[in-house]
Amino acid sequence: MRVLGIDCGTEYTGYGIVDLCDARAGEPGNRRAENDRLVCVTCGAIKVSPRDAMPKRLSQIARALEELIALHRPERVALEEVFYAVNVKSALKLGQVRGVAMLVAASAGLEVAEYSPLSIKSAVVGYGKAEKHQVQQMVARLLRLDEIPQPADAADALAIAICHLHTAATLERQTS
Repeated sequence: MRVLGIDCGTEYTGYGIVDLCDARAGEPGNRRAENDRLVCVTCGAIKVSPRDAMPKRLSQIARALEELIALHRPERVALEEVFYAVNVKSALKLGQVRGVAMLVAASAGLEVAEYSPLSIKSAVVGYGKAEKHQVQQMVARLLRLDEIPQPADAADALAIAICHLHTAATLERQTS
C-alpha cells in the first residue's frame, strides 16, 4: 500500500509518501507481516508566500498536490484532524488548506483518512504525548533514513502516512 500523508499549513504544507513493502520481494505487500517494511518514496513541503492572497495560495497547493498524486499514484491519503486552536483566524485558514487537500484527493478517486495528533504520535512513537523531536526521530528510524526529514512539515507528513499504514494493518488483522 502506498500512502500520501499531508501536513496542512498556510505557508508550508508538508507531504510524505510511504510504501509498505515486502522486504523479501521489494514489492508492495498486500498483508502486513513480520518481514514487511516501510519505505519513504518522497517527502518535502509545498511553500507558498504569505504575501499572496489566500485563493492564490490554495490554488498553488492544489496544483502541487495534483502533481504529486499523478506522479506517485498513492492508494490513499491521510491527514491530521483539526485540533483546537487558540487563534480562530489561523484555524479557519488551516481548514481551507485541509479542504483543498481533501478535494484534490477525492477528485483523484482516493480515500481520505483523518487522524488526531494523539493517534499519530501513538502510532509512530507509542506515546500520544510525545514531543515533536521524538516523532521526527522515530520517523527517521522507521523509514531507515540517515537524517530526520526536512523541513519539519515533511517529517510530520511522513508520520501521518506511517500512522495510516499502522492503523490499516491493525484493522486488516482484526477483520481477517
